[in-house]
Amino acid sequence: MADENALFTLLPARTPLLIDIPHAGLGLMPGMEARMTPAGLRRADTDWHVEKLYDFASETGAGLMVATHSRYVVDLNRDPSGQALYPGADNTEICPTRGFDNAPIYQDGAAPDATEVATRVEKYWHPYHARLAAELEAIRARHGYAILLDGHSIPAEVPRFFSGRLPDLNLGTNDGKSCAPDLAAKAVEVLASAQGFTHVHNGRFKGGYITRHYGRPHEGFHALQLEMAQACYMDEARPEHWDAQRAQPLVAVLRRLAETLLRWRPA
Repeated sequence: MADENALFTLLPARTPLLIDIPHAGLGLMPGMEARMTPAGLRRADTDWHVEKLYDFASETGAGLMVATHSRYVVDLNRDPSGQALYPGADNTEICPTRGFDNAPIYQDGAAPDATEVATRVEKYWHPYHARLAAELEAIRARHGYAILLDGHSIPAEVPRFFSGRLPDLNLGTNDGKSCAPDLAAKAVEVLASAQGFTHVHNGRFKGGYITRHYGRPHEGFHALQLEMAQACYMDEARPEHWDAQRAQPLVAVLRRLAETLLRWRPA
């Protein structure tokens, strides 16, 4: 098995908060590039620059865990059993074969079969989640509870999944089941007061596998997902380009959100 440390970077938490970013990586597995289409090689569905948006984590004492491999290798925010996040809707697979624009990721006949998918899950998915679970357990042991903020971004308009433009800030708490209600309320207050940004709670994005699996408030684990429209912090036509000045207003909102989560205490 590959060295698990190559699959992510981890800044350990000094506080109860861990920020997890599973889709910002660009790495591919050996031999994968030769099988992919030009569209697939662009890796357009990356959560571009989200790890930079949360770069303040070390200053606040929050932990920061960032995947290094592309979601095209394996999607760390999907159920390894293949169960759909949103039954009845168009869902991406744990090893995606089509991009958000429905273009094929692989050349004809080169998509991974069931055996390869299982191998990828074993080699890439399980080590990541084993470390994520261990970090959350360690946080709870030190503080009595743990908060996981699952960080994502997506183009503002993706007709495959939703109509129209997505709100800028999309908070998901699995319809209120993944964290304490007052913690979710505090987070919503921050987003609602963010001037120049729109927001919604448990709208199109209610939280993926990570939020739903690790959010067990009755056990002291509180999880929230924040899906951000990329248009509110970057030029979607040039996704590889990072503009720190353009992103600064959103970074300020995220810092306030992290600080608010850190001030919260369970009843």
